[in-house]
Amino acid sequence: MTTTHTVRTYKSSEPLAAPKQLAGKLAALAAEQDRPLDDAAVDMVINRVIDNAAVATASLGRAPVVSARGQAENHPYTPGATVFGLAPSQRVSPEWAAWANGVAVRELDYHDTFLAADYSHPGDNIPPILAVAQHVGATGEQLLKGLLTGYEIQIDLVKAICLHEHKIDHVAHLGPSAAAGIGTLLRLPAETIFQAIGQALHTTTATRQSRKGEISTWKAHAPAFAGKMAVEAVDRALRGQTSPSPIYEGEDGFIAWLLSGPSARYEVPLPDSGEPLTGILDSYTKEHSAEYQAQAWIDLARRLGTERPELRDPANIAKIVLHTSHHTHYVIGSGANDPQKYDPTASRETLDHSIPYIVAVALQDGRWHHVDSYAPERAGRPDTVELWHTITTVEDAEWTRRYHSLDLAEKAFGGRIEIELTDGSTVVDEIAVADAHPLGARPFGRAEYENKLRTLADGVLADEEVDRFLTLAARLPELTPDELTGLTVTPIEPVPAAPKGLF
Repeated sequence: MTTTHTVRTYKSSEPLAAPKQLAGKLAALAAEQDRPLDDAAVDMVINRVIDNAAVATASLGRAPVVSARGQAENHPYTPGATVFGLAPSQRVSPEWAAWANGVAVRELDYHDTFLAADYSHPGDNIPPILAVAQHVGATGEQLLKGLLTGYEIQIDLVKAICLHEHKIDHVAHLGPSAAAGIGTLLRLPAETIFQAIGQALHTTTATRQSRKGEISTWKAHAPAFAGKMAVEAVDRALRGQTSPSPIYEGEDGFIAWLLSGPSARYEVPLPDSGEPLTGILDSYTKEHSAEYQAQAWIDLARRLGTERPELRDPANIAKIVLHTSHHTHYVIGSGANDPQKYDPTASRETLDHSIPYIVAVALQDGRWHHVDSYAPERAGRPDTVELWHTITTVEDAEWTRRYHSLDLAEKAFGGRIEIELTDGSTVVDEIAVADAHPLGARPFGRAEYENKLRTLADGVLADEEVDRFLTLAARLPELTPDELTGLTVTPIEPVPAAPKGLF
């Protein structure tokens, strides 16, 4: 069972005890150690550990990952935690492992997602919680419970509290969830987790400019920073340090000044005491390396281009209009009013947030590749640029409603495509969810997660290394502390050296 908790601003003259604050309720959830485990949720945690390793492997040589890893290498620590790309024996301080691995996991925008009132990549919880687990010598069962908490809290916050309408980056929900997950992992009392959650929220709230206009490499660093701050917040809380309170409900707090103001009410659903944590089952991964709202459109576009090859030639196209949700139109569509979304020289980070570009390339190529589809020569191809500039988006109220629906049977992230050809004919089609979605044409299961790792590891990891990792991950609930250090990957060739910084 789930209970919905009303969260509002309280005046300073209205004392609100910690257990009654949202941070206190999240802490109580995280502190409860004897919840039953749901088999499907446990299985999905294993899938997502595999998924994170897959996308991290594919990004080991990319500049932001090289940079973050270089910073981590300069903070060696014993016992410490492992870093993707380095030997398991090369351990670093856990907050820096969370940083480096967080950047590796997010760099290609290719891991799991949950979208509701706001949006999130709940797999971002894995790097900081795993780093602390390795550092303290936790068991696989402890790690499992910590990850279930991290997923649960981030997803429940995303269901209830919209950040992007206030131009706040979505990692503001990640700091508290990762801190809570670490609290569960360490079996901390609710009072300590409460302080860590407050500090994590306070230090990880930032603007959405990191996802606007010419999108920079910080897009990959933002969740890693939140994970790093969560580790540090737990460390401070363990040392007896306190946090601003009430962090959500205070008169000068998060709701009053950063969200919808003192009169706002938020309804946050949380599982009752004694219930298993199954929030992870509401999330879904990506088959394609692009913003999640682009997943279904890629599937539709590559199918249309294969069935109707004439649609690939811009000479045949008068215009293409994508009727879609508010979020897709205003964040990755023409409604963003970002000229960079139509610029063939734009950064990869910008292109993976441009649905007009993504649809044009998927339509022409009939495929999507995490490297080739973003190559400068691919983006600059004249016929692609011409087709790309015929594509616009509009918001459709029904697709917006379905996007925000909490009924997973009707929740949708696609829309309707209307193609007007130069001969006057039209092509109309639609798609609700990506093929890989649990309700899609080809839902991802364990075999698909394993294949994703094998595909992205091709030429990067030895087959034996892939087999080792998959065998270990499958046993996650029973792993010993020594075995837990093996949840990393070591490539065939040494990773690139990092540029010099301060450290």
